[in-house]
Amino acid sequence: MVELHAPQLDSLFHALGDATRREMLRALGEGERTVGELAAPFSMSLAAASKHIKALENAGLIRREVRGRTHVCRLEPGPLASAHQWLGFYERFWTEHLNVLDRLLREADAKDAPVTARKIPPRRNSARKGRGTGKTKGDR
Repeated sequence: MVELHAPQLDSLFHALGDATRREMLRALGEGERTVGELAAPFSMSLAAASKHIKALENAGLIRREVRGRTHVCRLEPGPLASAHQWLGFYERFWTEHLNVLDRLLREADAKDAPVTARKIPPRRNSARKGRGTGKTKGDR
């Protein structure tokens, strides 16, 4: 299993835990954006956008470059790949366990199949009836 240092993992999932920051990352996946461009879809101030961007920077998910008075951000995919590897362990864990459960349920369904689906040999009842006469003891 890929082990990330706890503080790195904590800051990564903290950054990804906010819908605004996830949307900013999605936009940066299409290309670099200014802080203003990242803030625009959310009708937020540049100060509020900067706080979100700082959380993304602390997680290593983006890199900010200052060009004159403009701050330009770009996606840094490395930490996302590490998170994907970390989550992959749990994906494999649950896939294996759910496959076992699926197999067990299918086996149980096969055992509990309706009686009409199974071939059952005919029952011999002549010993209980009136010795082949079709009458029972109470009918004699």
